[in-house]
Amino acid sequence: MSQDDEVISKDHKGSVYNRVGGLIFFTDLVEKFYNIVENDPLLRPMYPENLTPGKEHLAGFLAQYWGGPMEYTQMRGHPRLRMRHSPFTIGKKERDRWVSHMLSALDVMEISTEDKRLIKEYFENTATLLINNGSV
Repeated sequence: MSQDDEVISKDHKGSVYNRVGGLIFFTDLVEKFYNIVENDPLLRPMYPENLTPGKEHLAGFLAQYWGGPMEYTQMRGHPRLRMRHSPFTIGKKERDRWVSHMLSALDVMEISTEDKRLIKEYFENTATLLINNGSV
């Protein structure tokens, strides 16, 4: 961990949202993620033809979750992740592929080691909670 990473990780008053650069970080992350998903034969069929609304929703949700403005909830209501994902068959294979793509996108983002760890852990845990087909 670099000295800069240590300073950032000790900044408990600042939200992850602020530390990583705000909405632009989450918009860039989601764009990188969707660029990978677009060519994935397992996951792409789970997404609508037009990916733009989903990109905006995911970036807005992540920004809000990590301490940004409450715009996602104002526009879409409570996130209700399990309910929103229930129409899709999500097994371990789908979960692992989604996490792999999201972590690939996250790996190229320039943020502190600690913030990257926190976000990675969130993606892994939340994706596991969304499994609705088969065992974990």
